[in-house]
Amino acid sequence: MRNLIETKSIEESMAILANLFPEKVIFTTSFGMEDQVISQKIFTNNLNIKVATIDTGRLFSETHEMLYHTLMRYGKTVHTYFPNYKSVEKLVTEKGPYSFFGSPESRKECCRIRKTIPLRRALKGMQVWISGIRAEQSDNRSQMQQLEYDKNRKIYKYYPLFNWTYQEVMQYVKEKYITYNTLHDKGYTSIYCQPCTRAIQPGENFMAGIWWWENEGCKDCGDYD
Repeated sequence: MRNLIETKSIEESMAILANLFPEKVIFTTSFGMEDQVISQKIFTNNLNIKVATIDTGRLFSETHEMLYHTLMRYGKTVHTYFPNYKSVEKLVTEKGPYSFFGSPESRKECCRIRKTIPLRRALKGMQVWISGIRAEQSDNRSQMQQLEYDKNRKIYKYYPLFNWTYQEVMQYVKEKYITYNTLHDKGYTSIYCQPCTRAIQPGENFMAGIWWWENEGCKDCGDYD
């Protein structure tokens, strides 16, 4: 399938995937800058792609503002998935609101309840999953392919902006007057849950602000991504 899209524009590639897998293509957004670019391309081209987001219950207020502005600008639907409230109640009752600081395992437990399980519901029945991952964000991501097949989830993954630089993303945002999360202007690169995200310092790795209290070698999330 890679040969069908490798010479096409992002809009054309997503349209091809949407035609090959009608009603089975999903884009998950966390309303970061890359995701806002992809949303703009999907919505302005009226592509038959489901747009969804996971509200973990710990998001920045700025992220909720981005959801609102996106809905108002495009007049399209963004399907929102929440964690199971009983699971969240049990976690917080038994371990408190900040158990994820205790160990990588505790953090993964919180991620699993608040993000992974709702994400599985969003992806159920889908055959293509579109994401805003870029190669330059980390060494691990640079080893990925722009279009790849996830054998565990049995789903194709497509990263439209995989070969874009951060500067190219910024330029596109400015050219198209795309509203973006103001936290980016304060040094936040990837924006996850509020307690788990901080601004990075000059010279730090792009992903240094995520789960910042853990050692670099611990920064994975099981099947969170």
